[in-house]
Order: sequence, then structure tokens, then C-alpha cells
Amino acid sequence: MTDSSPAKTAPPDSTGEDMAYAYKPSLMGAPFEFWLRPHALEWRAGRHGGRIAYGDIRRLRLSYRPVTMQSHRFRAEIWGKGVPKLELVSSSWKSMVEQESLNAAYTIFIAELHRRIATAGAPVLLETGVAAPLYWAGLVIFVCVALALAGLITRALQIGEYSGAAFIGGFLALLLWQAGAHFHRNRPGRYSADALPELLLPSK
Repeated sequence: MTDSSPAKTAPPDSTGEDMAYAYKPSLMGAPFEFWLRPHALEWRAGRHGGRIAYGDIRRLRLSYRPVTMQSHRFRAEIWGKGVPKLELVSSSWKSMVEQESLNAAYTIFIAELHRRIATAGAPVLLETGVAAPLYWAGLVIFVCVALALAGLITRALQIGEYSGAAFIGGFLALLLWQAGAHFHRNRPGRYSADALPELLLPSK
């Protein structure tokens, strides 16, 4: 199969000003491309594109968003004056059955973006995780499902259905591992540009 990966993050140029990041949100679609220019963030997605001054960025949210073929995936959402919501993720479609991790490039780009936002000095809301109503509603459902499964395991053991108890136990362990990581990393909160949340950035 043809490798359709976008270009990785480029280091700053000889003037120390520009940095680029690109990823493919879908296999067939155009890559999303971003550049950190001296005074603005530029972006392009196919025929669409634009730029936003760092001082016009009003809100930025970091979250942990795993998907089926990339279980360690992170996302940054950016809202600003006069532009649609921009989204960067730490993986890119490479083939029909593979997503490529861009962890190091993503972390470097996001850290530099925050540095430039802080330098611009404009007020910006920096958030972690998912929206609070969705987070707490999801957590309640998760706890209820986990307790229900634990009850089924107990009942199966009481009536001697050991294979059934083992099957449900395996499913519960998988649920606790995957959903537990989601809720642990995505707790709603705020942070500052000079203290990025380590749980919401992949290690380089």
C-alpha cells in the first residue's frame, strides 16, 4: 500500500521563527497543516485555510482521545476570533489498517504554541479534559456499569458458573483499563501556559 503520511513536524527555520505540523484526519481526505509564524498560527485543510494571531486565540482545550487503531491518542482544540474551531491530534492515517503516531512532533508543536500564546499576552482560557457535564454524566454511567458487572460476577460465582464469571471478569478488567484511563486523564480543569498538563501530552 502507498504510504499517505503527511510531513512530520519541521524544526524552526534558521531564523528560529517557524514550525510546522501536519496530520491526516482521514485516509482519503486532505491533510490538516499548521504553521507557527512569528505572529500568528496559520492553517490549511485542502482548499480551506486561514490564520489567527496568537493574541486572538481565546480558548484552547487539551484532551485524551484514543481510537480503535490508536489507543494512545491526544487532541488539542483551538477557538479564536474569526476562525472555525481548529483541531490537532497526535496521530495520522497512514493506510487503510494503520494510524501513525506523531507523539514527539505533536508535543513539541503544542508546547511551542503555548509559549507563543503566553508571549502574546492576551487572555486565553486553557482547559483540560472534556466538558464537565459530559465528564460527570459519563463517570456516573461508568461506575454504574462497573458495579452491575461486579454484581453479575458475584452471582455467577454463587451458582457455580465459573466460566461465565471469568468471561465477565475479563470484560470488566478491559472496561476498567480503557475507561479508567479516559476518566483519569480527562478530568475537567484549567492550566497555565507555563505548566502544561503532563497527562494530556504524549511523551516524546
